[in-house]
Amino acid sequence: MQEEYEFLKLCNEYLPSKAFQKGFVLTYDRMRRYEGNWHSERKLLFPAYVFLESKNGEILAEEVNKCSCFRENELFTVDRDEEKFLRKLCGESGNINMSTGIICQGVPRIIRGPLKGMEKQIRKINRHKRLAKVETKVDFMKADERLVESRKKCLAEMHNSGRPPIRKWGLRYITAGLEITEKITKEK
Repeated sequence: MQEEYEFLKLCNEYLPSKAFQKGFVLTYDRMRRYEGNWHSERKLLFPAYVFLESKNGEILAEEVNKCSCFRENELFTVDRDEEKFLRKLCGESGNINMSTGIICQGVPRIIRGPLKGMEKQIRKINRHKRLAKVETKVDFMKADERLVESRKKCLAEMHNSGRPPIRKWGLRYITAGLEITEKITKEK
C-alpha cells in the first residue's frame, strides 16, 4: 500500500493542477482472524493501481508522458458505468465498508453495508474469509471483436502520432468484505 501512496505524492509534486483534480486509491475493509480474535483490516481493492481524476484525459496523458518518473506506467480510462459502480460502493471515502448479511435457502440477503441491493451480483461468498466476489453490472471484458479491433487501431494511431496511449480498463469483479451472521436452510 505504501508504493501507491508514494506514487500519489509524485503525482501531486510533478503533475500540474490542469492535468488532474485529485488522486486516490480504493480500499475495502475485511475481517481477519489472528491471535484468537477477529480484526478489521483495510486492504487495497486494486493493488498497484492509482486513480487520477481528470476533466481532460488527453492533457493528463500528455503531462504523464512529459515526466520521466511516470514513463513506465500505463494509463487506463474508467468507463462511466464502472465509475458509477465504484462510487456507489466506495462513496466519498474511497473505501468499501464491511457488509453484513444472512443466507436464506442458499440466497444471500444483505442487511446492511454497501452491498445491500446488490445481492444478484454476488457471484461467490467465502464465509471462512468473510469475503464476497461481486460482478459488475456490465461485463466490460466481453466486448465484441469489432470494438476490440477499433480500439487496437485507435491505440496504434495514438502511438504513431506521438501521443501516449490510453486503454480501457475493463472491470469485471471486485472483492468486498461480507460477514454472514446466519444461514437459514428452511423458511419458518
